[in-house]
Amino acid sequence: MSQKQLLREWYAVNSSSDIIKESKEKNGGKLMLTGIIQKANQLNQNKRVYPREILRREVENYQKAVRENRAVGECDHPESSSVSLKNVSHVIREIWWDGDDVCGRVEVLTNLPSGKILEGLLESGIKLGISSRGVGSTEKTNEGYDQVQDDYQIICWDMVSEPSTPGAYLFAEGKKVDFEPRRVFKKEDRIFRALNDIVLPR
Repeated sequence: MSQKQLLREWYAVNSSSDIIKESKEKNGGKLMLTGIIQKANQLNQNKRVYPREILRREVENYQKAVRENRAVGECDHPESSSVSLKNVSHVIREIWWDGDDVCGRVEVLTNLPSGKILEGLLESGIKLGISSRGVGSTEKTNEGYDQVQDDYQIICWDMVSEPSTPGAYLFAEGKKVDFEPRRVFKKEDRIFRALNDIVLPR
């Protein structure tokens, strides 16, 4: 098993000026985006697979942040295993499963500097993606891909630019990090995670 790394994955955000206008009209001026934010049991551009049971556990844990209105992410991927509040651009309002796809409803926080930048990019037709940021280790399989291991923990989902070529933006090898859960997760989050490990069937 490899050392814990910062693991990041990218999925396209579907938007256009018409979609943005319609979203604001339907949501009282709020800019909302909906779509796939992660996939389980599928080989991605990083030659990495997230087993469904591991991703299911992490999505269940992340639901607590969604309910408490703190499921925020940044505009761009920082080289950090924690979220910087000064760079927050959006918040996930809902998260759910559709088969092996994790879907989300995201509100762009247009009243914040990074959210305003994100809104401007979307309105200008810049193609963006939503990308998970998490910490964990991977193990090489006999088939040659990296399988995410049980120590994986989702930190957030960030908004990022589209890679010019497949794999150009994403890293084949995650950045090694010194991850301390006490710095990222509150005490009640760690208790919630521990209870989920006991309650959720393997």
